[in-house]
Amino acid sequence: MKKKPSKNSLIKLNNENINISVRKQRGISKNQVVFPLPETLINIPDFYHNFIGKIKEKILRTRIQALISANSEMILLYWEIGNLILEQQKEQGWGAKIIDRMSYDLKQEFPDMQGFSPRNLKYMRKFAEAYTVLEIVQRTVALISWRSNITILDKISDSNLRIWYARKTLECGFGKDMLVHQIETNLHLREGAATNNFNIVLPPFESDMASQIFKDPYIFDFIGTAEPRREKELEDKLINHIQKFLLELGQGFAFVGRQVHLELGEKDFYIDLLFYHLKLRCYIVVELKIGYFEPEYVSKLNLYLNVVNDVLRHPDDKPSIGLLLVKTKNKILVEYSLAGYINPIGVASWQNEIIKSIPDNILSSLPTIEEIENELESEE
Repeated sequence: MKKKPSKNSLIKLNNENINISVRKQRGISKNQVVFPLPETLINIPDFYHNFIGKIKEKILRTRIQALISANSEMILLYWEIGNLILEQQKEQGWGAKIIDRMSYDLKQEFPDMQGFSPRNLKYMRKFAEAYTVLEIVQRTVALISWRSNITILDKISDSNLRIWYARKTLECGFGKDMLVHQIETNLHLREGAATNNFNIVLPPFESDMASQIFKDPYIFDFIGTAEPRREKELEDKLINHIQKFLLELGQGFAFVGRQVHLELGEKDFYIDLLFYHLKLRCYIVVELKIGYFEPEYVSKLNLYLNVVNDVLRHPDDKPSIGLLLVKTKNKILVEYSLAGYINPIGVASWQNEIIKSIPDNILSSLPTIEEIENELESEE
C-alpha cells in the first residue's frame, strides 16, 4: 500500500497541495546521499512559470548591477589616474618615457592586472582630458564599458556628442560593434542630439551590452577574477570536446550526464562527466583538471566511484571505472597516489594523450586586454 504523505510534508501554494518530502533522484534512496534530478514540469503548479521568471529576472538584474558597479569603480579609478598624469605632465613636462616606466612599475606591483599598458594609460589621460567634471563621469560614462568609452573617444571629438552617445549606449544596450555602426551612420542626426537628464541605470537585459558586460576582460581583470574565468572557460571547452570525443569513439560509451550533482552529507559535489559503457556494463566517471596532477584529485575521484557504485550501480553491473584527465603528470607521483585504492582508476594527460584530437585554436572566449588593444590598433 502506498504510504500517504503526512500533513507536515505538504505545503499549499495557490490552493494546490505539493508534496515537498519526495525528491526525484538517480539510483536508490539512501540517507544523506542524493543524485538529485529536477521534477518534470507537468508535475509543477502553473504559477511556477511566472514565479521562476521573476527570480531569474531578479538574479540577472542584480548581476548586471554588480558588474556595472565594479565597472563604474574601475572607470572612476582610470579617470583619477588620468587626471594625475595630466597634472604631472603639466607641472613636470612628462613624456612617453614616464608613461612606459609607469606601466612597468604598475605591472610589477599588480602582476594579475593587464590594464596598465602604456596604450591604456594614455587612454586614461585622454579620458580625463575629455571629461573634466566628475559628476558627468559618475552619471554617464562610468556606466558603460571601457571599450565603449575608448570607441567614443576615438571616433567623436565633440564633448556633447560624446556624452549623448554614452547615454544612448546605456539606454539601448549597444555592444561595441553596434556603437561603431551608430556613430558612423550619424544616429544623433537621425534622432536629434538633445542631451537630457533622465536617469538610466541598467541596459536592456537582452541587449548586446548586457551580454558583453559578462565577458568584459577589463572588469574581471580589475576585480581579480579574469584568470579564474579564463580557466573555467578552458575547462568547459575541454569537457565539451572530451564528451564528444568519447561518444564518437563508438566503443559503447553512453552519455549519462555532465556536472552531475551529488549531495553527500551536507556538501554539494559535481561530477564532470558520467558515462555508462554498454560493452563493459559499468559506469565511467570522468574528472578533468586543467592543471598539473595533484594527489588529492585521486581521493575525490575515488569518493565519486564509491558513491556511484553504492547508489547508481545495478547488481549486475561491473565495478565503475574512474578516468582522471590532467594537463601533465609525474609517473612516480601518480603511482604512489593510486597505491592502496581498490577502485580501478586511470590517470591520463589530456595535453599529451588527448590534445592531439583537440583543435589548435581552442582558446577561451574571453578576450585578453592585449587582444583588444591589438584590435584597436588594427582599426586605426
